[in-house]
Amino acid sequence: MMNMTPVVKQLLIINIIFFICAQFVPVSEQFFALYFPESDFFKLWQPLTHMFMHGSILHIAFNMFAMVSFGSALEHFWGGKKFIFFYISCGIGAALLQIGVNYLQFQEALEPIKHLGLSDATLHQIVNVNFSDGVSFRSDLFFDQIKPILEKAGKTNLDEAGFKGLFNASVIAQVPMVGASGAIYGLLVAFAFMFPNAELALMFIPIPIKAKYFVPGLLAIDLFLGFKGNSLFGDGGTGIAHFAHVGGAVVGYFMMWYWKKNQFNNNRWN
Repeated sequence: MMNMTPVVKQLLIINIIFFICAQFVPVSEQFFALYFPESDFFKLWQPLTHMFMHGSILHIAFNMFAMVSFGSALEHFWGGKKFIFFYISCGIGAALLQIGVNYLQFQEALEPIKHLGLSDATLHQIVNVNFSDGVSFRSDLFFDQIKPILEKAGKTNLDEAGFKGLFNASVIAQVPMVGASGAIYGLLVAFAFMFPNAELALMFIPIPIKAKYFVPGLLAIDLFLGFKGNSLFGDGGTGIAHFAHVGGAVVGYFMMWYWKKNQFNNNRWN
Protein backbone atom coordinates (compact mmCIF):
# COMPACT_ATOMS: atom_id res chain seq x y z
CA MET A 1 0.00 0.00 0.00
CA MET A 2 1.25 3.48 -0.85
CA ASN A 3 2.32 5.67 2.09
CA MET A 4 -0.44 7.91 3.43
CA THR A 5 -0.34 11.35 1.81
CA PRO A 6 -0.72 14.66 3.75
CA VAL A 7 -4.32 15.62 2.86
CA VAL A 8 -5.55 12.05 3.27
CA LYS A 9 -3.89 11.98 6.71
CA GLN A 10 -5.61 15.23 7.68
CA LEU A 11 -8.98 13.94 6.48
CA LEU A 12 -8.45 10.75 8.48
CA ILE A 13 -7.70 12.73 11.64
CA ILE A 14 -10.74 15.01 11.13
CA ASN A 15 -13.04 12.03 10.64
CA ILE A 16 -11.72 10.32 13.77
CA ILE A 17 -12.14 13.52 15.80
CA PHE A 18 -15.72 13.93 14.59
CA PHE A 19 -16.49 10.30 15.41
CA ILE A 20 -15.04 10.46 18.93
CA CYS A 21 -16.78 13.76 19.69
CA ALA A 22 -20.11 12.35 18.49
CA GLN A 23 -19.80 9.51 21.01
CA PHE A 24 -19.53 11.99 23.89
CA VAL A 25 -21.86 14.64 22.49
CA PRO A 26 -24.69 12.74 20.73
CA VAL A 27 -26.56 15.99 20.05
CA SER A 28 -23.80 16.89 17.57
CA GLU A 29 -25.57 14.68 15.03
CA GLN A 30 -28.39 17.22 14.88
CA PHE A 31 -25.90 19.86 13.73
CA PHE A 32 -23.57 17.94 11.44
CA ALA A 33 -25.48 14.99 9.96
CA LEU A 34 -27.47 15.67 6.79
CA TYR A 35 -31.21 16.11 7.36
CA PHE A 36 -33.94 16.52 4.78
CA PRO A 37 -34.70 20.25 4.24
CA GLU A 38 -38.22 19.80 5.68
CA SER A 39 -36.66 18.79 9.01
CA ASP A 40 -36.28 21.27 11.87
CA PHE A 41 -32.70 20.03 12.18
CA PHE A 42 -31.63 20.87 8.63
CA LYS A 43 -28.75 23.36 8.33
CA LEU A 44 -27.10 24.75 5.20
CA TRP A 45 -23.65 23.41 6.15
CA GLN A 46 -24.80 19.78 6.50
CA PRO A 47 -24.14 18.74 2.86
CA LEU A 48 -20.48 19.35 3.74
CA THR A 49 -20.26 18.23 7.37
CA HIS A 50 -22.24 15.00 6.98
CA MET A 51 -19.26 13.37 5.23
CA PHE A 52 -17.23 13.61 8.44
CA MET A 53 -19.89 11.89 10.58
CA HIS A 54 -20.19 8.10 10.89
CA GLY A 55 -22.71 5.85 12.57
CA SER A 56 -20.49 3.05 13.86
CA ILE A 57 -16.90 1.85 14.20
CA LEU A 58 -17.40 -0.54 11.28
CA HIS A 59 -18.76 2.28 9.14
CA ILE A 60 -15.87 4.67 9.74
CA ALA A 61 -13.30 1.85 9.54
CA PHE A 62 -14.50 0.77 6.10
CA ASN A 63 -14.67 4.31 4.73
CA MET A 64 -11.32 5.38 6.13
CA PHE A 65 -9.60 2.25 4.87
CA ALA A 66 -10.95 2.95 1.38
CA MET A 67 -10.00 6.63 1.60
CA VAL A 68 -6.42 5.84 2.62
CA SER A 69 -6.06 3.06 0.04
CA PHE A 70 -7.42 4.91 -2.99
CA GLY A 71 -7.06 8.52 -1.88
CA SER A 72 -3.34 8.32 -1.22
CA ALA A 73 -2.71 7.01 -4.73
CA LEU A 74 -4.76 9.82 -6.25
CA GLU A 75 -3.25 12.57 -4.10
CA HIS A 76 0.23 11.30 -4.98
CA PHE A 77 -0.42 12.01 -8.65
CA TRP A 78 -2.73 15.03 -8.33
CA GLY A 79 -1.35 16.95 -5.40
CA GLY A 80 -3.26 18.03 -2.31
CA LYS A 81 -5.35 20.91 -3.68
CA LYS A 82 -6.76 19.03 -6.63
CA PHE A 83 -7.42 15.97 -4.46
CA ILE A 84 -9.36 17.83 -1.75
CA PHE A 85 -11.38 19.70 -4.39
CA PHE A 86 -12.34 16.39 -5.98
CA TYR A 87 -13.11 14.70 -2.66
CA ILE A 88 -15.32 17.49 -1.31
CA SER A 89 -17.10 17.90 -4.66
CA CYS A 90 -18.00 14.20 -4.75
CA GLY A 91 -19.24 14.30 -1.15
CA ILE A 92 -21.46 17.33 -1.78
CA GLY A 93 -22.72 15.82 -5.05
CA ALA A 94 -23.64 12.67 -3.15
CA ALA A 95 -25.62 14.72 -0.63
CA LEU A 96 -27.50 16.66 -3.32
CA LEU A 97 -28.54 13.55 -5.23
CA GLN A 98 -29.72 11.85 -2.04
CA ILE A 99 -31.74 14.93 -1.11
CA GLY A 100 -33.28 14.91 -4.59
CA VAL A 101 -34.27 11.26 -4.29
CA ASN A 102 -35.64 11.87 -0.80
CA TYR A 103 -37.69 14.77 -2.18
CA LEU A 104 -39.32 12.50 -4.76
CA GLN A 105 -40.03 9.87 -2.11
CA PHE A 106 -41.36 12.55 0.23
CA GLN A 107 -43.78 13.86 -2.39
CA GLU A 108 -44.89 10.33 -3.26
CA ALA A 109 -45.57 9.58 0.41
CA LEU A 110 -47.79 12.67 0.67
CA GLU A 111 -49.97 11.79 -2.34
CA PRO A 112 -52.64 9.99 -0.23
CA ILE A 113 -53.23 13.12 1.91
CA LYS A 114 -53.36 15.75 -0.84
CA HIS A 115 -57.16 15.79 -0.63
CA LEU A 116 -57.00 16.92 3.00
CA GLY A 117 -55.61 20.30 1.98
CA LEU A 118 -53.20 20.57 4.89
CA SER A 119 -51.38 23.89 5.12
CA ASP A 120 -47.59 23.95 4.78
CA ALA A 121 -47.28 24.93 8.44
CA THR A 122 -49.45 22.03 9.61
CA LEU A 123 -47.61 19.55 7.38
CA HIS A 124 -44.26 20.81 8.63
CA GLN A 125 -45.41 20.37 12.22
CA ILE A 126 -46.63 16.83 11.54
CA VAL A 127 -43.47 15.56 9.84
CA ASN A 128 -41.35 16.90 12.70
CA VAL A 129 -43.20 15.29 15.62
CA ASN A 130 -41.15 13.05 17.89
CA PHE A 131 -42.29 9.45 17.52
CA SER A 132 -39.10 7.55 18.23
CA ASP A 133 -38.56 5.43 21.32
CA GLY A 134 -34.80 5.79 20.92
CA VAL A 135 -34.52 2.58 18.90
CA SER A 136 -37.14 2.77 16.17
CA PHE A 137 -40.00 4.89 14.88
CA ARG A 138 -43.34 3.75 16.31
CA SER A 139 -46.62 4.19 14.49
CA ASP A 140 -48.61 4.31 17.74
CA LEU A 141 -46.51 7.20 19.05
CA PHE A 142 -46.85 8.92 15.71
CA PHE A 143 -50.65 8.65 15.83
CA ASP A 144 -50.75 10.03 19.39
CA GLN A 145 -48.61 13.01 18.32
CA ILE A 146 -50.44 13.97 15.12
CA LYS A 147 -54.01 13.42 16.36
CA PRO A 148 -54.28 16.78 18.22
CA ILE A 149 -52.57 18.57 15.32
CA LEU A 150 -55.12 17.23 12.83
CA GLU A 151 -58.01 17.99 15.19
CA LYS A 152 -56.82 21.57 15.60
CA ALA A 153 -56.62 21.90 11.82
CA GLY A 154 -60.11 20.40 11.43
CA LYS A 155 -58.77 17.44 9.43
CA THR A 156 -60.02 14.34 11.23
CA ASN A 157 -60.89 12.23 8.18
CA LEU A 158 -57.48 10.63 7.83
CA ASP A 159 -57.70 7.13 6.34
CA GLU A 160 -55.16 4.29 6.62
CA ALA A 161 -53.37 5.18 3.38
CA GLY A 162 -53.08 8.80 4.47
CA PHE A 163 -51.71 7.81 7.87
CA LYS A 164 -49.12 5.53 6.27
CA GLY A 165 -48.12 8.32 3.87
CA LEU A 166 -47.63 10.84 6.67
CA PHE A 167 -45.69 8.26 8.67
CA ASN A 168 -43.32 7.55 5.77
CA ALA A 169 -42.88 11.27 5.02
CA SER A 170 -41.99 11.88 8.67
CA VAL A 171 -39.40 9.10 8.63
CA ILE A 172 -37.81 10.63 5.52
CA ALA A 173 -37.68 14.03 7.24
CA GLN A 174 -36.19 12.71 10.46
CA VAL A 175 -33.62 10.10 9.40
CA PRO A 176 -30.27 11.82 8.78
CA MET A 177 -27.50 10.76 6.43
CA VAL A 178 -23.91 10.41 7.61
CA GLY A 179 -20.68 9.13 6.17
CA ALA A 180 -18.02 9.67 3.55
CA SER A 181 -19.36 6.90 1.31
CA GLY A 182 -20.36 9.29 -1.50
CA ALA A 183 -16.90 10.85 -1.60
CA ILE A 184 -15.32 7.38 -1.41
CA TYR A 185 -17.29 6.22 -4.43
CA GLY A 186 -15.97 9.25 -6.28
CA LEU A 187 -12.44 8.15 -5.40
CA LEU A 188 -13.19 4.66 -6.68
CA VAL A 189 -14.32 6.05 -10.02
CA ALA A 190 -11.22 8.25 -10.28
CA PHE A 191 -8.98 5.29 -9.42
CA ALA A 192 -10.63 3.21 -12.15
CA PHE A 193 -10.06 6.07 -14.61
CA MET A 194 -6.36 6.37 -13.76
CA PHE A 195 -5.52 2.72 -13.09
CA PRO A 196 -8.08 0.72 -15.10
CA ASN A 197 -6.05 -2.49 -15.07
CA ALA A 198 -5.24 -2.46 -11.34
CA GLU A 199 -6.72 -5.57 -9.74
CA LEU A 200 -9.10 -5.09 -6.82
CA ALA A 201 -11.00 -7.51 -4.59
CA LEU A 202 -13.54 -7.50 -1.77
CA MET A 203 -13.37 -9.75 1.26
CA PHE A 204 -16.34 -11.78 0.01
CA ILE A 205 -15.09 -11.76 -3.61
CA PRO A 206 -11.58 -13.29 -3.31
CA ILE A 207 -10.92 -13.24 -7.07
CA PRO A 208 -9.09 -10.04 -8.16
CA ILE A 209 -11.00 -8.01 -10.75
CA LYS A 210 -9.62 -5.15 -12.83
CA ALA A 211 -10.71 -1.73 -11.61
CA LYS A 212 -12.39 -0.88 -14.94
CA TYR A 213 -14.79 -3.78 -14.34
CA PHE A 214 -14.84 -3.81 -10.54
CA VAL A 215 -16.03 -0.24 -9.98
CA PRO A 216 -18.90 -0.23 -12.55
CA GLY A 217 -19.99 -3.63 -11.23
CA LEU A 218 -19.98 -2.37 -7.64
CA LEU A 219 -22.04 0.65 -8.66
CA ALA A 220 -24.52 -1.47 -10.60
CA ILE A 221 -25.07 -3.73 -7.58
CA ASP A 222 -25.49 -0.80 -5.20
CA LEU A 223 -27.88 0.97 -7.58
CA PHE A 224 -29.97 -2.19 -7.98
CA LEU A 225 -30.15 -2.72 -4.23
CA GLY A 226 -30.98 0.95 -3.78
CA PHE A 227 -34.08 0.66 -5.96
CA LYS A 228 -34.94 -2.62 -4.28
CA GLY A 229 -34.61 -1.13 -0.81
CA ASN A 230 -31.54 -3.01 0.42
CA SER A 231 -27.85 -2.20 0.39
CA LEU A 232 -24.45 -3.69 -0.24
CA PHE A 233 -22.88 -1.39 2.34
CA GLY A 234 -25.05 0.20 5.01
CA ASP A 235 -24.42 3.75 6.19
CA GLY A 236 -24.15 3.18 9.90
CA GLY A 237 -27.15 3.41 12.17
CA THR A 238 -28.88 6.28 10.41
CA GLY A 239 -30.31 4.60 7.32
CA ILE A 240 -28.94 3.54 3.98
CA ALA A 241 -28.00 6.25 1.51
CA HIS A 242 -27.88 4.16 -1.68
CA PHE A 243 -28.14 7.09 -4.05
CA ALA A 244 -25.48 9.07 -2.20
CA HIS A 245 -23.04 6.41 -3.40
CA VAL A 246 -24.28 6.86 -6.94
CA GLY A 247 -24.20 10.66 -6.62
CA GLY A 248 -20.57 10.67 -5.54
CA ALA A 249 -19.67 8.30 -8.37
CA VAL A 250 -21.51 10.37 -10.99
CA VAL A 251 -19.81 13.60 -9.90
CA GLY A 252 -16.47 11.81 -9.87
CA TYR A 253 -17.05 10.41 -13.35
CA PHE A 254 -17.93 13.75 -14.93
CA MET A 255 -15.04 15.51 -13.22
CA MET A 256 -12.60 12.88 -14.48
CA TRP A 257 -14.13 13.00 -17.96
CA TYR A 258 -13.83 16.80 -18.04
CA TRP A 259 -10.27 16.83 -16.75
CA LYS A 260 -9.18 14.14 -19.20
CA LYS A 261 -10.90 15.90 -22.11
CA ASN A 262 -9.25 19.23 -21.28
CA GLN A 263 -5.89 17.76 -20.19
CA PHE A 264 -6.19 19.45 -16.81
CA ASN A 265 -2.92 21.02 -15.67
CA ASN A 266 -1.89 20.14 -12.11
CA ASN A 267 0.13 23.33 -11.88
CA ARG A 268 -3.11 25.27 -11.50
CA TRP A 269 -3.66 23.52 -8.19
CA ASN A 270 -0.22 23.44 -6.61
